[in-house]
Amino acid sequence: RKPRNDARRDCKKIMSSARPTTLVTFDVDGTLIRASGADANKFHKDAFAHGFRHVYGIETTIDVISHHGSTDQLVTESVLKFHGYDDGEIWSKMPEHVRAMSEYAVNCDADAAHGLELLPGVLDLLQKLKSRNDVVVCLVTGNLEPIGWAKMERLGIAEYFTPPRFGGFGSDHTDRGELVRIAAERCMVNFPSADLGDRRFHFGDTPNDVKAAEAAGATAIGLLTGIFSRRELAESSRLESPIIFDDLSRTDDVLKAMGLAA
Repeated sequence: RKPRNDARRDCKKIMSSARPTTLVTFDVDGTLIRASGADANKFHKDAFAHGFRHVYGIETTIDVISHHGSTDQLVTESVLKFHGYDDGEIWSKMPEHVRAMSEYAVNCDADAAHGLELLPGVLDLLQKLKSRNDVVVCLVTGNLEPIGWAKMERLGIAEYFTPPRFGGFGSDHTDRGELVRIAAERCMVNFPSADLGDRRFHFGDTPNDVKAAEAAGATAIGLLTGIFSRRELAESSRLESPIIFDDLSRTDDVLKAMGLAA
């Protein structure tokens, strides 16, 4: 493992010399990874429970609502409304709740991979993207930032995201479209010479991911790796023939869809 100062120098070198032409952003849950087993997504659920307990004084879980495709702050809102909390109390304490969840994630990150596994094709695709000098890869997820990166670290794929690791996170905004925009803005800050044009692609498994990508000017690539059908993803798109894959296992076809075929 390189000393920290060497890693920083490498990062500055990449930022100063790279001229990327493509930005690829990934949702996390249901897109890169799936929950499995008795401890399915336990780390993330425990972070929510910690925040609910210590900030709002309630013992509950996110499983009292449907939360697929949402963002962490909106999940929090929905759970608390289910229990009768009003908007004023929910949002006045939301910053404290976000901090509590984030601190839990940092302190308990060793457990981040429990009940999670990589989806087919993820590792191969990330490796191939990392091998290119014209592509920037980052996260766009409803997860709070420390939670998203803890999952990537403990599942062994954090190294495949472009340094300095960045993206758009549920700690940045409640709206997924804004998260796609935020990631693109951060890309330009980190890589001022980038010439992306319309070459931004966002992978996701929910209609909200598809809508968010298109609202922010990116091309959505839908995946049937979550709970939604091909028809549901297609109907959420403005396009007549949106890009949809069963999963990421046909790596070469996925690259070709982005114009990145070898």
